[in-house]
Amino acid sequence: MLSLLAFAMVATFMALIMTRRLSALVALIIVPTVFGVLGGFAPSLGEMMIDGVKQLAPTGVMLLFAILYFGIMIDAGLFDPLIVRIVKFVGNDPVKILVGTAVLALLVSLDGDGTTTYMITVSAMLPLYRHLKLDVRCMACVIIMAAAVTNLLPWGGPTARAASALKLDPATVFLPMVPAMLVGAAWVIVVAWWFGRRERIRVASQSTLVADVLVQSDLISEEPERDQAALRPKLFVLNLLLTATLMVMLVLGVLPLAVLFMLAFAVALMLNYPSLAEQKQRLAAHAGNALAVVALIFAAGIFMGILSGTHMVDAMAQSVLRMLPPELGPYLAPITALLSIPFTFFISNDAFYFGMLPILAQAAAAYGIEPAMLARASLVGQQIHLLSPLVPSTYLLVGMARIEFGEHQRFSLRWALAACAVMLVSSLLFGIFPLAG
Repeated sequence: MLSLLAFAMVATFMALIMTRRLSALVALIIVPTVFGVLGGFAPSLGEMMIDGVKQLAPTGVMLLFAILYFGIMIDAGLFDPLIVRIVKFVGNDPVKILVGTAVLALLVSLDGDGTTTYMITVSAMLPLYRHLKLDVRCMACVIIMAAAVTNLLPWGGPTARAASALKLDPATVFLPMVPAMLVGAAWVIVVAWWFGRRERIRVASQSTLVADVLVQSDLISEEPERDQAALRPKLFVLNLLLTATLMVMLVLGVLPLAVLFMLAFAVALMLNYPSLAEQKQRLAAHAGNALAVVALIFAAGIFMGILSGTHMVDAMAQSVLRMLPPELGPYLAPITALLSIPFTFFISNDAFYFGMLPILAQAAAAYGIEPAMLARASLVGQQIHLLSPLVPSTYLLVGMARIEFGEHQRFSLRWALAACAVMLVSSLLFGIFPLAG
């Protein structure tokens, strides 16, 4: 019954946000609360919610100050030279713009942090999409697919979780995955090229760009004017050094991410805008975007807290494992890859890798399938994972691109599924994990 309740809760949540009946913010709070009460957990729901919020609090703080930090860097003009070079290269050709978006996102996301990838790439490319009236959903899709590929780097998160859950060296899990990751990166560029060709035809076929249906649906709007008074060209080198230092410290893990962004924000604000009036003006300029993202993160904490506190996550995992017949045992590697697609979408990475993967690995060992093979297979679903409403950084991406979360999911889902299929097939062809034990 608990498993049925859990699946019903997730299905209801997804239906409400994808049909635009509720916003993601409201659905993340209301839906789990209602199902928690229906399940008889009303007396302990408050504690579960607070636990979930506490769990995501460091992420919320990190994203808050990351938004403020990169907002200040954008205001100061740190990325303007990069944007100028990109614009000069891609011109007004939609194909070059989409492929350039993919390449830029793949390069920037090598640090393994989706937040910086989204802020830098969207800031650089969005003005082009707005100016040419291109579909910004294509941009968001390409960026998140690129981030999902580099998210498999050992410092990105999922690989480290899979290795830790099975007590393996992360390098043992990661290094054989490199060929499949390269194929995945190539697929992102192919999708970007396809989007670009489609947008080139669409734009060329319009007698007047203003008549585009995307303008009417508010998927495209004009970019606000830059505040020229906020530019700090004389501080470019110092801002570049500060940002490079921050990136190095993030990769090395010198301090927690939240602390690093708080410190970097404080230094950047004092360096670029020493007067209190200027500081207040910059904070006000980015407060709306920061509040929208952080509110969604804490709302996701309530969803996660109830999902974990009621043990719905465990019930879902156990019910799926019980449904697997013994004759499918030798095929547990590709089965794990397929299971990672829905499960890393509906539950958190921690719940999947630390709760479900060890059970699958134990079962697979009886058929001679090594734990490292199963760990690699479990990474196939990460393209879908980044579309999950439980991934905080995705709210930042859709917020900056000014599209609805459900709209982003509907548009990107089929392409992300295709990317998972590409990763699965290439992994089998390269022998990264076996078809059968």
